[in-house]
Amino acid sequence: MKAIEVTDLTRDYKDVRAVDHISFDVAPGEIFGFLGPNGAGKTTTMKMLTGQLRPSAGSAKVAGWDIILDRDQLKPRIGVVFEHQNIYERLSGYDNLLFSTRLYGVDKERIHQVLDQVGLEDASNKLVSKYSNGMKQRLLIARALLHKPEVIFLDEPTKGLDPGVARAIRKIITELSRKGVTIFLTTHYMEEADQLSNRVAIIDRGKIIALSTPGQLKVQTGGEGSTLEDVFIKLTGKDLYR
Repeated sequence: MKAIEVTDLTRDYKDVRAVDHISFDVAPGEIFGFLGPNGAGKTTTMKMLTGQLRPSAGSAKVAGWDIILDRDQLKPRIGVVFEHQNIYERLSGYDNLLFSTRLYGVDKERIHQVLDQVGLEDASNKLVSKYSNGMKQRLLIARALLHKPEVIFLDEPTKGLDPGVARAIRKIITELSRKGVTIFLTTHYMEEADQLSNRVAIIDRGKIIALSTPGQLKVQTGGEGSTLEDVFIKLTGKDLYR
């Protein structure tokens, strides 16, 4: 069984087609990079795959469950970390996770396991308002891991972080993949996508315009000595934040 199966997935907003009949699949334990310029359809796709937005057409299954028909069964099997840090800053890191364990029906002993996994055990009783940006991002990942999801969606997980913290988060992502967790990753950092991803899809104007391993894309599209960033710009005709 594929961890993610997408067939002709489409989403319209009035007169705008944000996602245009895209199809792909992701294997269990794979790190799948989903790349594209701003406004290309990345976040819309993630929202559909996580059951937050209904497709206009097409179908998809995540962890074996239909994103439209099986939303109740889907949600316990996925973890989501969106770009915006939606955590309670007036609570401690521990209490943020305690609140989530009650929502998920998870034993609170799991809190210590995930805090240790992301390196926040020593800061568990500190108010989140006192956390650095990197600590907040690691707390979000810890929250996404509480219920041991099969698939995790990460939207720009290292954006704005200093190199040391970004490296620590990439290490967490790699370790999760080694344990069989599937990672669906969006990032504007092409070096990060190249380093982490087993395969990448590039989406532009709602359509997938390339899908392969980073190495194959560089050879086939960029030529000798090219980087994934070179490939991205050549295929989309855009810089990364345009």
